[in-house]
Amino acid sequence: MGSDFIAVNWGSSNFRAYRMDGGGQVLDTWVEAAGIAALDRTGMALQVERLDRRWPGVERLYACGMIGSNIGWSDAGYADCPIGLDGLAARLHATTVAGRPMLIVPGLACQRAADGAPDIMRGEETELFGLLGAGRLPRDGLVALPGTHGKWVRIVEGRVAEFMTAMSGEVFDRLTAQGLLASIVGGPATVGAAFEAGVRAGAGGRLGLGTLLFGARARVIRHQLAREDAASYLRGLLIGAEIADARTLYPFADGQAITLVGAGAVCAMYAEALSLLGHASATVDAADATTRGFAALHAMARANT
Repeated sequence: MGSDFIAVNWGSSNFRAYRMDGGGQVLDTWVEAAGIAALDRTGMALQVERLDRRWPGVERLYACGMIGSNIGWSDAGYADCPIGLDGLAARLHATTVAGRPMLIVPGLACQRAADGAPDIMRGEETELFGLLGAGRLPRDGLVALPGTHGKWVRIVEGRVAEFMTAMSGEVFDRLTAQGLLASIVGGPATVGAAFEAGVRAGAGGRLGLGTLLFGARARVIRHQLAREDAASYLRGLLIGAEIADARTLYPFADGQAITLVGAGAVCAMYAEALSLLGHASATVDAADATTRGFAALHAMARANT
């Protein structure tokens, strides 16, 4: 028990906790919808007390995600890129929750070279270094993590050099749930001819997304796009525009494969979009990436104490 530790991926919507042994194996898992966005400080403290009752006597407690944000328990800040695992481990943020010590993984921040713009991530850093440590990501290359707020990360010599965030997933969810475009959606987004047309239009760069998105409504009204294909077209538009932004910031070398990390269904869409635009990709299953990252951080933290 003395070498066991607890790792928590505590996001806005969900609480995912793992009891792990000193070798990084997951011994037990506890997941529930108890995200930071739904809890005040009393609620966060009560959740940690429940954690202690579930796994009593485990001293080391790590956490990543929104628990370390400005709406979480204690702001862990952001570590500047470029950064490797050693730099991240040195920046673990110590705090106390419900009377017990917790080490929070900071997010990452960068200032991109191509456009001089800042960007931030929180939570994905643990996943990235877990996969890098396991040899499941290239030590040099471009990694995409599709999702609600998708990341495109440039890896150089096993370190996170810089990255780009796109809100394509959230924009799609909101547009198809309410508002004017929701009225034209008659089915789920799938890969097919409508998706392909959307990808090519979004990646073309001739018109901005504001114009292209309203154009989807005009296509349906004018019977140039079936309602059951509207979601596919919209998803394609957003993914195509996102890939175009990534190519502007990080020109893809000929023959360079983009590594995709995330849920299978959404990665399949990005893989198809990349293929349509002439780019190869390889998908990595990220189911255990976060726990691998915690295991690597734990090992390094223990070695430094």
